[in-house]
Amino acid sequence: MNKPLIGVTGDDTNLPLAWWFIHWALWRCGAVAYRLTPQRCEIPDQLDGIIISGGDDIDQRLYMPDAPDTAPINRERDRFEMMALEHSLAKDLPILGICRGAQLFNIVLGGTLYTDLREHRRLTSNKRMLIPRKTLTVETQSSLYKILGSEHCHINSLHHQAIHKLGDGLHISGRDADNIIQAVETPNHRCRIGVQWHPEYLPFQARQLHIFKHLVASAAQ
Repeated sequence: MNKPLIGVTGDDTNLPLAWWFIHWALWRCGAVAYRLTPQRCEIPDQLDGIIISGGDDIDQRLYMPDAPDTAPINRERDRFEMMALEHSLAKDLPILGICRGAQLFNIVLGGTLYTDLREHRRLTSNKRMLIPRKTLTVETQSSLYKILGSEHCHINSLHHQAIHKLGDGLHISGRDADNIIQAVETPNHRCRIGVQWHPEYLPFQARQLHIFKHLVASAAQ
């Protein structure tokens, strides 16, 4: 039986840390990872699923046409990953968006972002940290609840933006203590999920690995 082939998008960097962590998670779950970047942009016909990984802020003008120019952004990557998402949606592939990837998934479906979360934080820190210090509360009727097997878990945080207006068809499946959206999904689809945290950097937490297991199992169907 062939292993599912999962595309993983990212930057054209020589030190792709997120790629290697995601590659390892997918290998542990029985899948083959295929790196996709703006310079490696040809999507294989045999792709079974896709992960849109984290990175720099998304160009605000994609959802706020009159927004000022900001940095650092990577418009080439924005364009490539939007194309990859549109391709995956058209092919009905399983999709997992991680941090920036969840935000871009929301934008492709017509949603918007909070450009800076500092004014929305009261009970949680705005500091970026790899260790899981924030508490996620999961909607018990969601697919994410079935994946994680718990209504609460600890998550890390490397972002200062987050989903504001939901894209078409998306439902909220998790929030933090400040009610900031931390996870979204398309109900009744085998796997269309966006998470605001980085499960790839929590490799020894079984619940976090279950997210990748769910993607791989969906891709194998």
